[in-house]
Amino acid sequence: MRTLRMTAVAAVAAAGLLLTACSGGGGSLSGETSAPDADSSGSGELIPVTVGLLPIAAAAAVQMGIDAGAFEEQGLDVTVQIGQGGAALLPAVANGDIQFAVGNPLSVLVAASQGLEMNIIAGYSSVDVPADKLPTGVLVKSDSGITTWKDLEGKKVAVNAFNTQGDLSIMGSVEQDGGDPAAVEFTEIAFPDQLAQLEQGNIDAAWVPEPFVGAGLATEGVELLGEPMGNVIPGLSSMVTFTSAAYAAENPEIVEKFRAGIAASTDMAMADTDAYRDVIVSYTKMPADVVQNINLEKLSADLDPSIIEDLTALALKYEFLDSEPDLKKVLVLE
Repeated sequence: MRTLRMTAVAAVAAAGLLLTACSGGGGSLSGETSAPDADSSGSGELIPVTVGLLPIAAAAAVQMGIDAGAFEEQGLDVTVQIGQGGAALLPAVANGDIQFAVGNPLSVLVAASQGLEMNIIAGYSSVDVPADKLPTGVLVKSDSGITTWKDLEGKKVAVNAFNTQGDLSIMGSVEQDGGDPAAVEFTEIAFPDQLAQLEQGNIDAAWVPEPFVGAGLATEGVELLGEPMGNVIPGLSSMVTFTSAAYAAENPEIVEKFRAGIAASTDMAMADTDAYRDVIVSYTKMPADVVQNINLEKLSADLDPSIIEDLTALALKYEFLDSEPDLKKVLVLE
């Protein structure tokens, strides 16, 4: 069972893999930014836009692209605003306070199902990585007897927030393994506190991202059960790039330019992971030795629509969505 059911957009906001309570460069979403004047007249002046990002490792690739001039090459002057979760990013995009954001797709789908018109314009990150390089996963104690997803029946499993891609994919993995997902008891615990709770026996399993995966596996008596997101939906996006439907309709050329900038930034990060890790250090303020050892998510602006279709179906099945969003309107990938 889930110990709490939350239906507002804010309930799914924390599905982004928040690594630490740190802040990156740029402003904060506590303030407002006015929507830019879209100058696509070819005058040579850069068009100002603002992108909302989370203070996590994967988001640093956008900053890497900004620093390298990937967006300037598209004629854009990009400002970063940091939000602590989709609860801040989605309303800011919808209201036009910021023009773009990078966040988890489930929160966008929930918003769309509740009448907040959003467009996913590109992919961004996924857990589609080698099995020995998993950037997120479920940790259990070695002597727990939990060796399969089905074994989570009747167990207490920690997630950072309810109704996220964490508990959704764990439920899907349990059922896929022949278990009863309704028998799993989810509890909400912040990522930094989960390992201690696991060691103390207060929980039976912990869903965590890096750097907590690495810290857990370095702890005697703790092992990895598996990675639920990629298990239930291979290649599942952990984050996507989105804007409001109204902004996309009014500024299709700017959307295309921003999409191209995201593609260049993610490609750049994957092509030079050493330089990417350096940007992660400056962006997240995490120690360099920690960043050097974390497993990285796969970054790409490409997005297979079937992945979002599968995520929608799973979210509807477990009632994470109140109604089915119109994916023909949500997905605007070209």
